[in-house]
Amino acid sequence: MKITIRLISCTTISLLLAACANFSAGNLFSHYSAQNQAVYQALKSGDYRAAEEALPDEIAGDILDNFEKGRVYLLNQDNQQSFVAFEASDAAIKREQDKATISISDSATSIGALAVNDNLNLYQPADYELGFLHLYLSLNYVQQNKLDDALVEIRRANQVQERARAEREKELEEAQSEMKAQGLTPNIGSILSKYPDAGKKLQAVQNAYLMYLSALLYEADNSLNDAYVDYRRALAVMPDNRSLIDSAMRVAKRLGMSEDLRLLESRYGKWRPLSANKARVIILQEQDVVEAMQGWKLSLPLYDSRGNGALYSLALPYYPSTRLASYVPIRLNGQGIAAEMLTNVNTMAEQNLSERMPNMVIRQALRVVAKDQIRRETASQDDVGNLLFNVWNTLTEQPDTRSWQTLPAAVYSNTVEVDAGEQRLNVGGQSYQFTVSAGNTVLVWLSRQGTNATMWHKQLGRL
Repeated sequence: MKITIRLISCTTISLLLAACANFSAGNLFSHYSAQNQAVYQALKSGDYRAAEEALPDEIAGDILDNFEKGRVYLLNQDNQQSFVAFEASDAAIKREQDKATISISDSATSIGALAVNDNLNLYQPADYELGFLHLYLSLNYVQQNKLDDALVEIRRANQVQERARAEREKELEEAQSEMKAQGLTPNIGSILSKYPDAGKKLQAVQNAYLMYLSALLYEADNSLNDAYVDYRRALAVMPDNRSLIDSAMRVAKRLGMSEDLRLLESRYGKWRPLSANKARVIILQEQDVVEAMQGWKLSLPLYDSRGNGALYSLALPYYPSTRLASYVPIRLNGQGIAAEMLTNVNTMAEQNLSERMPNMVIRQALRVVAKDQIRRETASQDDVGNLLFNVWNTLTEQPDTRSWQTLPAAVYSNTVEVDAGEQRLNVGGQSYQFTVSAGNTVLVWLSRQGTNATMWHKQLGRL
C-alpha cells in the first residue's frame, strides 16, 4: 500500500512539473484532434456559425487556440474578432521567442515533460502555420486598405520560412545527442517501419499561395523587382500555374527584362498584354479544410532483471490517406472556370509531420525509459502498483495531434480577362457582384467549405 501511495505521489509531482504548459484533463487523457472534433466537423460542413459557437476557451494554449479562433472568425466574416485573435497568436509567439532559448536536451529530460505526454508541452507552431498567420494578417490589412502594413506581414512570413529549416535541423541533432547520452541508440527505423505512412513521397516545403500574394501586393505597390522575385519563386514551386506564368511575364515586360521574357516565352508561349477596354480578375480560391492528424499506438512490454515488467505505449500522430474534395467549378459572368492548383496544404502538413517524426520517436523512447525508471523505483515489488502503472501508461500516453486544423486543404488561382464593368461571380449557390474598370485588376478572395463560402474583393489598380 505504501508503495502504491509512493507511485501516486510521484505521478502527481510529475503532473505538477508539467502543469506550467498545457495541463488539463483533456490533454492528459485525450489528444487535440479528438477535443477539436466539433469545431472541425462544423467547419468542414460549411457551418461557420456552429464552428464559432463550438470554439473552446482553452485546449492548446494562446498560440494554437487563437490560430483556430482567428480562422473561424474570418470565415464567419467577423473580421475585427479575427484580427484580434491572430494578433493574440502573434503576441504569444513573440513572448516565447523573447524568452531565453531552452535546448531540446533541457526539455527532453525534465520529469514533467517525459512522465506524461507531449500534449502538456508548449505548442511550437510549424513554419507553414506561421506563414499562414502572417498571410491572414496581411489579407486583413488589405481589406482595411493598409497596403504598407500588409507588406510588413508578407516580409515577416518570408523570414519565417527562411529561418525554419535551419532551426528544425538543429533540434533534431540536439535530440539525437541527448538520446545517445542516455545510453540509447536512435534506431528510429525499427519504429517507423511499423508506422502508417501517408503512402506517397512528400515534397511540399514552400507556400506558393504566400509567394503569389506577396508578389501581387508588391506589384500593386509598384515594387516591381520584389514582385518579380516572388513571382519567380512561386513559379519554381508551381511551374504549370497559368496565373503565375502570366504574372511573371507581365512584370518581366514592365521591367524591360527582355532576356528573361524570351526564356519564359520559349517555354510557355507568347506573352499577351491586357486587351484595350478589358480588365483583369485574379481569383484566389481556398477549398475545404486541411486534414486533421489521427493517433496511432504501438504497445511495448518492458521487463527488468527480476522479471517484473510493465506495458508501455508509443503514441504517434499520422495523417490518413485522403483525396482532395471535389467542388463544382465557380462561374464568372456565366462562364465556368477550372481552378488551377496553387498550394496543397494537406501536403505541406504531411511534410511537416514527416520532418518532425524522427524527433518525436526519440522523445517517445526517452519517455519510456523515464517511465520505467519511475516504475522500478516505486512499484517494482508491488503487484497493485504495477497494475496501476500499466493503466496509467495506457491512459496518459496520447499522440500529439496538435496542428492548425481550420486551415484550407488546398488553394487554387485563376486569372481571367473580362469586359470592363460589372462582374458576377457564382460560387455554388451564392452570387457575388463587383465592378472593375478598363485596364485595371481586381483581386477576389474566397474560401469554400461544404456548401458555404466567404468572399470579398479589392481593386489592385493598373498592373
